[in-house]
Amino acid sequence: MRGTKKRSLRLIVDLCMSLLLLCLMAYQVTGEELHEWFGIGMTVLLILHHVLNYKWYATLCKGRYNAYRIVTVLVNTLLLASIGLTAACGMAMSSYAVPFLYRFLKLSFARQYHLAMSFWSFVLMGLHLGLHIPAMTAGWNRYGKVKAVVSLLFVPLAGYGLWLFVKAGIPDYLFFRTPFAFLDYEKPALQVFAENLAMLTGFAFLGACCAGFCKAIQRKGRKLRALLPLLLALAALLICFLLVRFKGGLQDNVPSWGVSSPSATVPGTGRKMTGGSQKM
Repeated sequence: MRGTKKRSLRLIVDLCMSLLLLCLMAYQVTGEELHEWFGIGMTVLLILHHVLNYKWYATLCKGRYNAYRIVTVLVNTLLLASIGLTAACGMAMSSYAVPFLYRFLKLSFARQYHLAMSFWSFVLMGLHLGLHIPAMTAGWNRYGKVKAVVSLLFVPLAGYGLWLFVKAGIPDYLFFRTPFAFLDYEKPALQVFAENLAMLTGFAFLGACCAGFCKAIQRKGRKLRALLPLLLALAALLICFLLVRFKGGLQDNVPSWGVSSPSATVPGTGRKMTGGSQKM
């Protein structure tokens, strides 16, 4: 009974973290003050999440490392590092939640890394969720055909989400090519959350395909099963590529390093650039 309660608490914490992640990525909807408090909430839940899963750390130096375990540990480590850096940089720019930590890091560094690491956290969180899907659906083995059909239904959604990710110019944020986020403040809130969910689904789908591929190649006599998750991932990426090719890729007028104001508006679009806290 105690184990059941702990699993339920883990599930609640994970669901709350996923919801907060979507809220954090909707800065143009929540505004700066709510964004900061959501960030504090995410930091608290992250600490609680690791306390509840402390046994995972105790097993890191035990047992064999197969392909799935290597990928999982790598993604989890990078996710923890990116979220930690995102939180630290956010606190260094805080005007509301923890103003006493303002400027404990250099502002230029904090703005630049908060933007990049927040999107890295988003990508890695999606992969992290996807890597756990096979374990979450382990009891569905007798519904193999149903799982295959559901996987196929998610292919176009994943491809569309990945295209939205490219179209929004987020790869430029990931690799420090753009100093400020390019946000559309006139976009309806429901659309913002729906698009963020679609993008998260895209990376979760890739993570699930990666997990399925790793688990299939390590099972004797089931090597051919590795083709299915590989083909599903390639199909989603192909849909993304075709959408980029025929509907357009990076959004127009993405700001460059030459932008002088962190809150400038692109004429005629209603879209604004933001780099986090506007305090100077």
